[in-house]
Amino acid sequence: MTGDAGAGKRVARGGQKSGRKSRAPRGKAPRARRSRSFIGHLFRLGFSLAIIAMLGLAGVIGYHFSLLPPMDQLTVPKRAPNVAILAADGSLIANKGDMGGREVRLKELPPYLPKAFVAIEDRRFYEHYGVDPAGVARALLRNVSAGGVSQGGSTLTQQLAKNLFLTQERTMSRKIQELILSVWLERKFSKDQILELYLNRVYFGAGAYGVEAAAHRYFGKDARDVTIAEAAMLAGLVQAPARLAPTRNPEGAQARAQLVLTAMANEKFITEQQAKGAIMTPATAVKPGGTRSANYAADFVMDVLDDFVGKIEQDVQVRTTIDMPLQMSAEAALNDELSKQGAKLGAHQGAVVTLASDGALKALVGGRSYAASQFNRATNARRQPGSAFKPFVYLTAIEHGVTPDAVREDGPVSAGGWSPSNYSRRFSGPMTLLTAMAHSINTIPVKLTLELGPKAVVRTAQRLGITSPLQPNASIALGTSEVTPIELTAAFAAFSNGGIGVIPYVIESVQTTDGKSLYKRMPNSLGPVITPKNEGMINAMLRQVATSGTGSKAKLPGWEIGAKTGTTQDFRDAWFMGFTNQLVTSVWIGNDDNSSMKKVTGGSLPLDVWNRVMQVASRNLKPGPLPGIPWTPAPAPAAGWASAQQQGEGGQAPQPQPQRREPNFFERLFGG
Repeated sequence: MTGDAGAGKRVARGGQKSGRKSRAPRGKAPRARRSRSFIGHLFRLGFSLAIIAMLGLAGVIGYHFSLLPPMDQLTVPKRAPNVAILAADGSLIANKGDMGGREVRLKELPPYLPKAFVAIEDRRFYEHYGVDPAGVARALLRNVSAGGVSQGGSTLTQQLAKNLFLTQERTMSRKIQELILSVWLERKFSKDQILELYLNRVYFGAGAYGVEAAAHRYFGKDARDVTIAEAAMLAGLVQAPARLAPTRNPEGAQARAQLVLTAMANEKFITEQQAKGAIMTPATAVKPGGTRSANYAADFVMDVLDDFVGKIEQDVQVRTTIDMPLQMSAEAALNDELSKQGAKLGAHQGAVVTLASDGALKALVGGRSYAASQFNRATNARRQPGSAFKPFVYLTAIEHGVTPDAVREDGPVSAGGWSPSNYSRRFSGPMTLLTAMAHSINTIPVKLTLELGPKAVVRTAQRLGITSPLQPNASIALGTSEVTPIELTAAFAAFSNGGIGVIPYVIESVQTTDGKSLYKRMPNSLGPVITPKNEGMINAMLRQVATSGTGSKAKLPGWEIGAKTGTTQDFRDAWFMGFTNQLVTSVWIGNDDNSSMKKVTGGSLPLDVWNRVMQVASRNLKPGPLPGIPWTPAPAPAAGWASAQQQGEGGQAPQPQPQRREPNFFERLFGG
């Protein structure tokens, strides 16, 4: 038993040994468990890290989310309103405002225009929800392969979010906020609404925000009229507007446009044939036209617009009185004549104003080049008018009973130590006021001013529309008080329209882009400022200037012309004021620094410009006589002043003087 028991024990041990041997293949289990345990540990670690990363990302997003305004209060910022300034015929003069153009609706545009932006900037625009992971990955791969940033991953929605709400800084914080806002935009608006917002807000360079402004800036047309090639060039601009602007880099702009056209064809937005045709005839930017001086008129509109409609809250259209063909002609006339004669004469600047007889502004050229200087000399430059002021002196005398055939002595005169002389440096003795006006004699209007009183002359000028301060002294007779071209032109309008004082105006109407009227001009004037009888006499004198006096080079066949030249001391200013019964045009020539010109008089260079302007201004109008009761010389010598009581504020009334009558045409012809 003992042996059997031992044997059993041995068997048992052997069995145990045998059992261990039988489980030998599973003897590696601890290592497998350790492997599985390690993988599981890695998985759990990775999962934990992912959770932590997600929580961290959520925290970062939450933090930046907290920096934004509450989403329920977030709104798309209002687009700065545009003011479209239109000529009298409805053509566009200029867009004024921060955006540079009006807001357009998607339905107004040709389908290929918005699709060009989708093709090159965000081809999955209609599939993603504001952020396109595939686009980001694709851009990342291309940037890595290119060894730099060659393509961005931002969607159109992200670009819009940045433009609407954020700065242009390149930081991670700004990028995270951009992603948050992109998702908000996608939840708030439809895809078409987002695309429309984008097209109206994106920057195209050269101060043009929005596709309408860009179309006008680069192609001189509405966005609805652009071609496929032009649409491709516009879409290509947004990547780098400063570098790719077709006005600065036409080759770069065209190369980029070809990429856009290829992308449009690949996305089936246009046919291969359309793409090839656009590539073969690429878009070209238009050069700034010859009507840039119309911006002087546009600036004038903006200066006065608030007075009529108050604060602008939405896009508006302002219809003006500007005649664009005349505006272009006035600009060309001033530039051409200054280019031909200005350098040798030391004359470098000028201004032109044309008013209808009711004060409507037809042309306004405020300088030689708007691009070079935006200072509007026509409305803001106060210059001495010189002899162009004399009609107010003579009108004052007429209103005190003197007639054009009254005689005064062209001889020495002194006032407070000041002794004016004539341009010729000679005195011609007795002559009629008609002759004195025609030949711009200086001494006689000074004597009249002293006899009437300078204040009386000031009152006359102010009654006709001069608003600048006038100094009531003897020298005012020779135009030493400064005025602006537009106010002097307005004052002369009373000579052309039958004696009605006018307030120059440029705005006819203002309405919103949806047609709501905000302002419509009603007839307005200063009322009668010259009687028909007195107007007949002053116009007889001004007509003599244009027929046989200092303005005799004025040529307007078929028309009666009234005119006055003006030349200031040392030839610093030269003026020609000329009018018909329907229009009055003033031309000023001088230098901004008030330096002297080389003997430029009102009857020379300014008159040359005036001739060209008025020939265009009058070509579709019917000629007629100057207004006022026609005046004829008295058959007997006039007695000078009607009475001593009419001496005015200048002191002693003059004694009656012998007077002579100007010979008429037949007397001059036959020596009578």
